[in-house]
Amino acid sequence: MFGGRRQALGGFMAFGLFWGAWGAVLPAVQRSSGSTDGELGTALLMIGLGALLSMRLTGRLVDRVGAGVLPVVMALFGAAGVLPAFANSPLALAAALLLLGAASGATDVAINAAGVHAEIRSKRPVMNLAHAWFSVSVVLASLGTAGLRAAGAGPPRVLEAVFVLIALIAVFALTPGVPRTRDESGHGATCPAPDASAPRRGKSRWLPAPPLIAFGCLCGLAYVVENAWQSWGAGRFAGNALVRCFDPIRLLSVGALTAGAGTLVAADAATPWIGFAGIAVAGLGTSVCAPTVISLAGAWAGPAQRGAAVSTVTTIAYLGFLVGPAGVGLAASLTSLPTALAGVAFVAVLLAVSAPAASWATRWRRIHPP
Repeated sequence: MFGGRRQALGGFMAFGLFWGAWGAVLPAVQRSSGSTDGELGTALLMIGLGALLSMRLTGRLVDRVGAGVLPVVMALFGAAGVLPAFANSPLALAAALLLLGAASGATDVAINAAGVHAEIRSKRPVMNLAHAWFSVSVVLASLGTAGLRAAGAGPPRVLEAVFVLIALIAVFALTPGVPRTRDESGHGATCPAPDASAPRRGKSRWLPAPPLIAFGCLCGLAYVVENAWQSWGAGRFAGNALVRCFDPIRLLSVGALTAGAGTLVAADAATPWIGFAGIAVAGLGTSVCAPTVISLAGAWAGPAQRGAAVSTVTTIAYLGFLVGPAGVGLAASLTSLPTALAGVAFVAVLLAVSAPAASWATRWRRIHPP
């Protein structure tokens, strides 16, 4: 059964297991590879490059194959995650991280597609909850890795243990119940139902539809703000409940404004406690933005093209995820940290003002029938 809650939540939790452990072992991986700070920074860029290379291809594969893609790419991701621990040079580390990035990008698309499918099939909010469990998994994996490191385990043993956990989740939680896809109502179907929004064959099939570009840009803005504040995990549990009560586009706008207000408070905080409060508010606001946009994009696409739609949006948005920290650091070095954070607040306000574009995108199919 493709797109079940079990697959969506399990996939995001498995994804978070690696990234939580990775952050905790990264300094040791740098030392074992003999990389300087500059060489490490260059190698880490390979993760983003690899992801960008694999994401759109994975989306199309999801649409063709269905549920079987997720456990396979998840297992490959877990295996690729072990490789950096054995890198003995900066070049080897860069190559390992390129492969890791490709596997990570593929997994990112597959789990988001599963989340959107689950949300539409069950008619219940799933995306914010799934992203929240990713954050919880990151925290738990970080703590577990700290314990293993304190006990003397090196990066290879830690990442091998994570791979085993990811493989177990892939086999027992992500493997589909039946070897075929399902339509939106849950009835069996041997292939995806035809979708009126599916692009025609020819050159245009590789060109994203304008609504997907709009969704991708909105999600990219959300990622810029989100990646500036790594405090958004807990807010997604609240966000999942808010989705039940509010129109998603209004929730996106209000969430972005809340993130902007919290960022401004944190940027101009006179005391640490005011700064912490601002960060918490910013995290709560930004927590709902990216999952809401991805959910809207997947619902717009229809079942036959949902994987491709999610991959297009996440590929565009990933650029914002990569640019966010670098942009804040560069702005802070040229001006000051409060000024740089004010720029993040501006991005949040821009997202709030641009949120109605999502409403236009949802109507685009009626205005421009295929």
